[in-house]
Amino acid sequence: MRISAALLALAAGASAQRATFEPSYPSPWGTGGPGWDEAYEKAREFVSKLTLLEKVNLTTGTGNQADLCTGNTGSVPRLDFRHLCLQDGPVGVRYTDKNSVFPAGISAAATWSRSLLRKRGEALGQEFAGKGIDIHLGPVVGPLGRNPAGGRNFEAFGPDPYLAGVAVAETIIGAQSAGVVASVKHYILNEQEHFRSGISSNLDDKTMHEVYLWPFADAVRAGVGSVMCSYNQINNSYACENSYVLNKLLKNELGFQGFVVSDWGAQHSGVASALAGLDMTMPGEGFGAVGYSSFWGGALTEAVLRGEIPQWRLDDMVIRIMAAFYKVGRDTKQIDINYSSWTYETEGPRYWAAKMGNTTVNKHVDVQGTHGEPIREMGAKATVLLKNTGKALPLVRERIIAVIGEDAQDNPDGPNGCVDRVCNNGTLAMGWGSATAEYPYLISPATALEKQAAADGTAFINVKSNFDLETAKSAARNATVAIVFANANSGEGYTTLDGNFGDRNNLTLWKGGDELIQAVAEENSNTVVVIHSVGPVLIDHIKNNPNVSAILWAGLPGQESGNSLTDVLYGKVNPQGRTPFTWGKGAKDWGVSILFNSTSPTPQQDFAEGVFIDYRYFDQQDIEPSFEFGFGLSYTNFTYSSITAALQENGVYKPAEGTTPPAPTYGELDMDPENAITPEGFSKIPRFIYPYINSATLRNSTTTIPAGSQNGSAQPLLPVGGPSGGNPDLYKVLYVISASITNTGEVAGTEIPQLYISHGGPTEPKAVLRGFDEIYLEPGETKTVVFNVTHRDLSNWDADAQDWVLTEYPKKAYVGASSRDFRLQADLSLPK
Repeated sequence: MRISAALLALAAGASAQRATFEPSYPSPWGTGGPGWDEAYEKAREFVSKLTLLEKVNLTTGTGNQADLCTGNTGSVPRLDFRHLCLQDGPVGVRYTDKNSVFPAGISAAATWSRSLLRKRGEALGQEFAGKGIDIHLGPVVGPLGRNPAGGRNFEAFGPDPYLAGVAVAETIIGAQSAGVVASVKHYILNEQEHFRSGISSNLDDKTMHEVYLWPFADAVRAGVGSVMCSYNQINNSYACENSYVLNKLLKNELGFQGFVVSDWGAQHSGVASALAGLDMTMPGEGFGAVGYSSFWGGALTEAVLRGEIPQWRLDDMVIRIMAAFYKVGRDTKQIDINYSSWTYETEGPRYWAAKMGNTTVNKHVDVQGTHGEPIREMGAKATVLLKNTGKALPLVRERIIAVIGEDAQDNPDGPNGCVDRVCNNGTLAMGWGSATAEYPYLISPATALEKQAAADGTAFINVKSNFDLETAKSAARNATVAIVFANANSGEGYTTLDGNFGDRNNLTLWKGGDELIQAVAEENSNTVVVIHSVGPVLIDHIKNNPNVSAILWAGLPGQESGNSLTDVLYGKVNPQGRTPFTWGKGAKDWGVSILFNSTSPTPQQDFAEGVFIDYRYFDQQDIEPSFEFGFGLSYTNFTYSSITAALQENGVYKPAEGTTPPAPTYGELDMDPENAITPEGFSKIPRFIYPYINSATLRNSTTTIPAGSQNGSAQPLLPVGGPSGGNPDLYKVLYVISASITNTGEVAGTEIPQLYISHGGPTEPKAVLRGFDEIYLEPGETKTVVFNVTHRDLSNWDADAQDWVLTEYPKKAYVGASSRDFRLQADLSLPK
């Protein structure tokens, strides 16, 4: 059971750090803490009443398509407790109707707006709650976005840990305020789709803490109820049975009090995964389980009866599940599940896999409310203005406008014309895969722009094809402004689209987009380029084309796509979007690549770049990007002045000391195998997973029990540990940094001032994001932006000390408009 060591030499200057991830046992038991105490009291009272079989039932999915939701646990009929309902996904409720489709995570991050991120989370939570869902499978910070071609990057908030951490925290707080449990995913290092179920992501401890674990820590600190473990391996141990990742990092260091659920089919063992920290398995089937159709269910019951899994560990699984349930108020806010994931028909079988239980399965409950309004607002404020020569934008009552390109159009088969959006027909407003939802409608750019043109008395030309270049040229030649559209798509690696198996094969525009833009620009010196994409594309040649007067990245804006874009093009919304990733000039600029080919069932992917991903790598290698991280233009101008940096007297950081209480148990378990077999006369639903054992005669155990994994005695606290999010001293404010921002232009607008910190060490990044804000300013107005800088923000991870430390190197703060546009700076002396 020892986790294999991946000894990695990191590209971090003169000295390379090497690390071994040791196994970590026992699995920490939940204790409650700030924001959790009341929920834990309720959970303890409830779990104390449960039998062995009932406890097992709440930890185990009942099978794929076994019940109404994407994921379904067992229930406790004796206490009138229905099964728990888990449902995708990050942009809206998957597999239902009369729901909204929100901007994807990457677009939400491009707003750099805490308030909009919170509102998005609230609206998502309301829609999930309105369908009767208990657990919302989102938001996403894994993949973080190590590689710009990663297939599912668009689900998350970009490759910067700080920006992703703020975005995930706001989303969680918003969603859970609506009374549903958020399940942040995919934990951890699921950074590409190729080989995702076997690949080992190998990295060192410093990189884990400073980059990939960082946003998950923010999720835990925000009170997230659930964490979904990922498909991949970490240093050659599967994520859902990796005791270092689950027990040590998540439950011990970060003090996570909720439950860990497996991604669908990501569980690879029964006893081992339970002792390593997994609390719930989905969808329940165990691919490779012996004697049962699940690694848990009856197999888990047997493991408890044989003494392989102690009662305290089973109790802790259920306590964590129920504490998350009570934390968000499901005991008072839960309504009946009113849809089926497996059919849109009103009537049908409740138990879809078994084709049994015909009833009303879809009540077609409309949960959209007025969410189209914030979706439109967020789509507009997420749009990044990358180029605007000679004030080409905003448009004002143009004489003739030409809209060119398939990406501006309606999908001829309708917005939901292909399952899980595995196509690229018409305008692109979400990627493909499980992170999709059914559009209630999709406003295409052509539709919205034609409506605006009619209102303005503007002649409107629409060219729908990317490949009829002569018609495109003719339209451009006759227009006062030509708006040409192109896109780039990606998605989940369970299918291929245009030869792309989830991950993008390259970073170019799809469907001849480059050729279309070139053809249009040759004919019109006022060409505006609009790009809908899942991430960066190679557009330096477009940026440098003198006939391209403006470029906008419109991301994946959701159902109000065309309206959001039109609002920006015509100046109804002054763009505040800032790019949440770096745009390189060539694919090699990022220093990493997708592992496309391997003959091994467990391909090895070494994260040899260490902490140097995205803009950190560009800075380290002195590579000039097309557009740097954090960049974005406005229709007005801003100046920065008067930086101050005030050291706070909040005391020194103190590592945690002491021990935990011993592991508690709740209720008495009936350990007689005779009482764990299927009751006489009980009629099982076919393909449904139950907690019953096959026989009262238990099999002999062949399981190797890891040392210390059954130890329920008091455990020493880690120096960095504490609920929730780690040692509270990490979040003490060490510095308050302020600066003045002035709108020196002629129109009102929102600036996104950004704080970057240099940690000073010779092997550290030049500077890393540690703060941002959105400041709305009228012309001539000045406001002060304030950044609170914590001990964690100023520290680096010390793998030897296993703690965050303030290094001896000089620290410096930079305030500016992007990662390469620093306007102000201040030295930061550290407390003695």
